[in-house]
Amino acid sequence: MHGDRTLEGQAVVVIGGSAGIGLETARHARAAGADLILAARDPDRLARAATEVGARHAGAFDATDAVALEGFFQSLPRTVDHVLVTAGRPYYGGLADVDLEAARRSADEHLWLPVAVARHAIGRVRPGGTLLFMGGTGARRPAPGLLFAAMGTAALAAVTANLALEIAPIRVNLIAAGFVDTPLSAELLGDDLNGRREELRNTLPIRRVVEAADVAALAVHIMVNDALTGGTYDIDGGQQLLPAR
Repeated sequence: MHGDRTLEGQAVVVIGGSAGIGLETARHARAAGADLILAARDPDRLARAATEVGARHAGAFDATDAVALEGFFQSLPRTVDHVLVTAGRPYYGGLADVDLEAARRSADEHLWLPVAVARHAIGRVRPGGTLLFMGGTGARRPAPGLLFAAMGTAALAAVTANLALEIAPIRVNLIAAGFVDTPLSAELLGDDLNGRREELRNTLPIRRVVEAADVAALAVHIMVNDALTGGTYDIDGGQQLLPAR
């Protein structure tokens, strides 16, 4: 590997960095020597996260707001090394009862936001630096209620591969996660969270639940390994190997 195995002195931007996988990746990147720049929608939660990890700068805005996103990138240092985008949440719902506004917002967050970030990255992220997006694996198998999540799952991998060619030598990669034990999972599952955890502990080949720290470690590895671009890297503890439910 040609690059250093640490992030010492490198600038890492985390969009969606106030909680969950984004915040945990910020912690890992800081431990590897990175200077951090965080962005998220909730200003209070973002301020707490920025203080915790010693971020150089924090910007509170809605990442799907094109004007706000452009302003954020213009406020960055002349050159940054890596950008991680974890903003957004999946939309689950059947065709008959779809909330079109929510479904469109999810599409904006998972498909158009990466495209917009890639455009802003040109001339701002150094050659050989990284754009890293977060996606999922759960909608790869067809099932009722997964139509809109499946659209994003399939399309984001293709978007990533094409962007890796479009904006080279900036590297572009995608992490596709299964269930990860985060505050977002707790919000989505509610009272079913503990049951889901126990089910996965009993059925996953790794016999434990995937946590945000597992994903963060993979994210940092992708940043420092400069041979990786255009790829989708699954992290689900073997969830896809299990029989369909």
